[in-house]
Amino acid sequence: MERPMGMDHLNNSKILVSGGAGFIGSNLCEELLQHNNEVICLDNFSTGKSENIIPFLGNKNFRLIVGDIRDLDTCKKAVEDVDYVLHEAALGSVPRSIKDPISVNDVNVSGFLNMLVASKEAGVKRFIYAASSSAYGDSASLPKVEDVIGKPLSPYAITKYVNELYADVFSRIYGIDCIGLRYFNVFGRRQDPNGAYAAVIPLFVKKLINHESPVINGDGENSRDFTYIKNVVQMNLLALVTTNKAALNTVYNTAFGERTTLNQLVKYLKEYLSEYDPGIANIEVVYGPDRPGDIPHSLASMEKAESLLDYSPRYAMREGLKEAVNWYWNNLK
Repeated sequence: MERPMGMDHLNNSKILVSGGAGFIGSNLCEELLQHNNEVICLDNFSTGKSENIIPFLGNKNFRLIVGDIRDLDTCKKAVEDVDYVLHEAALGSVPRSIKDPISVNDVNVSGFLNMLVASKEAGVKRFIYAASSSAYGDSASLPKVEDVIGKPLSPYAITKYVNELYADVFSRIYGIDCIGLRYFNVFGRRQDPNGAYAAVIPLFVKKLINHESPVINGDGENSRDFTYIKNVVQMNLLALVTTNKAALNTVYNTAFGERTTLNQLVKYLKEYLSEYDPGIANIEVVYGPDRPGDIPHSLASMEKAESLLDYSPRYAMREGLKEAVNWYWNNLK
């Protein structure tokens, strides 16, 4: 496996990954273990999957804590003697937050605060957390620049922006170094295609493999900055190892920096999947109503990450999509 930038300076550390059995968290656990770090995974398996971490259970450097970030004592236990925290645990999905704002707030705000308090009290060196592009809200400007945001459009967006506010206050008052990574439509291996709140790429892939029509909300011209998981792992590692003081206690777009419409996305998926099953090329798309809380377009400016973290994404969207399709074909069949 290609060695990501920054890993030369991150070995033999003790790192907690909250939500480590989830899609992004398990990819982070895997990468950190491959470079001789001790990894603690904290997960309550509400959205995380046991199969995501089964390959790590025999590794002497991996430890699983089954617990909930809404319990402060559990958080304190998880961060004991930890050098770094990668906080990925959250209840995602805009539609989920619209249906159940209380649960989403409990996990994403109260749970986040518990993790911050526990990390501060344990003397954790750095707290890296999953922020979200949903913080840009109704801001119409493109590309999205970190300092220009609008009003949140969903309860989920509110919770993720509150995370940024708490991290900023904790860094100022308590001196704990925090970095927030605003993820833009992350996709890749281990992203769950099942359930009511499945992300668009694994959901579309599953439907196409099953010769079912994917349903696009709206006319399909909404666009997103789809970001391959390996670029997200790369950003987390850069945030962990940076020695640039100016890079700390702020937030960064975590993306590729290119827009793809949903119509284009389906076209690419059909192209790549039809290499395995030619019949997929002829499956028609169904168009439905716009979804509440959705923004029409999303595109990240990568200037800040490039300047302060020396970030240069390794994988273009289509390159990552082809890898992801290959993984899903071999794991969903």
